[in-house]
Amino acid sequence: MAVIEEVAILAGLNLTSRSRQHAPCGIDGHLISPEESMEELAALASTAGARVAERTIQSRPRPDAATLVGSGKVAELRTLIPFHQATVVIFDRDLTPTQQRNLENALDVKVLDRTQLILDIFAQRARTREGQLQVELAQLNYLLPRLTGRRAEMSRLGGGIGTRGPGETKLETDRRRIHQRVQAIGKELERVRGGRTTQRQQRRAVPLATIALVGYTNAGKSTLFNRLTGAGVLTDAKMFATLDPTVRHITLPSRRRALVSDTVGFIRNLPTTLVKAFRATLEEVVEAELLLHVVDASSPEASHQTAHVLATLNEIGASETPQILVLNKIDRIPGEPDVAACARRILADPEHRPAGAVAISAITGAGFETLLRKIDETLGLDPVSPCVFRFPIAEGAPLHLLHEHAKVTATRYSGDSCEVEAMAPESIKRRLGRYLVGTGSAE
Repeated sequence: MAVIEEVAILAGLNLTSRSRQHAPCGIDGHLISPEESMEELAALASTAGARVAERTIQSRPRPDAATLVGSGKVAELRTLIPFHQATVVIFDRDLTPTQQRNLENALDVKVLDRTQLILDIFAQRARTREGQLQVELAQLNYLLPRLTGRRAEMSRLGGGIGTRGPGETKLETDRRRIHQRVQAIGKELERVRGGRTTQRQQRRAVPLATIALVGYTNAGKSTLFNRLTGAGVLTDAKMFATLDPTVRHITLPSRRRALVSDTVGFIRNLPTTLVKAFRATLEEVVEAELLLHVVDASSPEASHQTAHVLATLNEIGASETPQILVLNKIDRIPGEPDVAACARRILADPEHRPAGAVAISAITGAGFETLLRKIDETLGLDPVSPCVFRFPIAEGAPLHLLHEHAKVTATRYSGDSCEVEAMAPESIKRRLGRYLVGTGSAE
C-alpha cells in the first residue's frame, strides 16, 4: 500500500505588544524570534514525515481566544489549504481545546499544535515496550481535556429537565476508558521503575559508574555513544532519532568499567506531559554519577539550546550532577577551536560551572582520547589508586580479575607467588583484599 504524503502548512504567532508576556523565551532571557521557532517547527514536521508547503506568521498584540491567530489569518489559511492540497495545519503554539475545535471546524483539515506534533514523533520513535507505554500515557493525558465538546457527542447525564436520555454516551464511555487505561499504564510503568531500581542496586554492588549523555536533540549524542561503546544505535539528522534509552559498557583508560546511557534529546518548551510520562527513563539521568552534556558547537543557537537543556535538568532534579561540556562537531568549525572561549560563549548562565569542557568530533574521532581521560578524572565513584597485590601462582582467577578491571603496571614472579603493581578501582581492591600487600606508584 502506498504511503500518502502529509502536506503541512505551518502557522506561527508573533506578539507585538510591549510586554510580550506570552512569547516563548529561553531561561537566559533570550526572546525566541518567531522565525527561529518556526524553523524548529519545520524540522519537527519533517521528522514526523510531513512536507512543509508553506509557513505563515500572524502578528497580533495578544493571542485570539477563539482561534489563536484571528479570523483574518484563519480565512487566509482556508485559501492556502486547497492551493497546496494540504492535509494538516500545524500551529507553533499549544492550542486550547476550544481553539482546536474552532480551527478544525473552520479549516476542515487536521489541526495539530506543537505538543501534539512532538507526541506523534515520540510515538513513531518508541521501540521498547516501556517507551511505547510512556508515549501512550502522554498522549492520553493530553487528549483527556480535549474530549469535551468534540463534534456532536455531548454529555446528557445530570439532573433536571432535559438531562434524561440514553444514559452513558460515547463521550462518557471514552473518558472512562481513558481514565482506566491511564491507571493501567501508570501501574505498569511503576513496575518498570521498580525493575530499574533493582538494576541500579545491582550496579552499585559491583559498583559500575553510570554516565548519561544529555543534550539538545540532534546535537550528536547517538554518534558519540556509538563511538564510545561500539553500539549500533540509530543516528539520523532528524530530531529525536533516539527515544528509548540504550545502556552499554565502556572501558576507561584506567581500565575501570562504566555504563553509558544514551537518552532522548531535549528541546525548548518540551511538553510537560512528556517530562512527566518519561519519568522512568529520565531517572537514568537523575541517577547518573556523571553527565556528558553534548552541544553542537557549530550551531549559532548553541547557547540558547544549552540553556534549555540546563533548565530541563533542573526540572527533573539533575542540575547538581557533575557535568562535562562536550563541544561536538568541531569538524564544522574552521581552524583550531579555543575550548575555553567556546565554552564561555555557549554557557549563557555564568552560575553554571561544569567539571570541564572538551572539544570533539564524534564523526571523525578528534578529541576522543581527551574526552576519555577527562571522564576518568571526573568520575568520583570507585576511585582509582596505585596498589600492590601478591597472588599464589596456583590461583589464576584473581590475577585474571585484576587484569580485567585494573591497569597493571608491573609484574614480578618470586617462587610460588606473583607480585603485581596496578592502578585499581576501590571495588577491585575490596574484592581482592586478601591479596593486597601495599600501595604502589602510579605510572
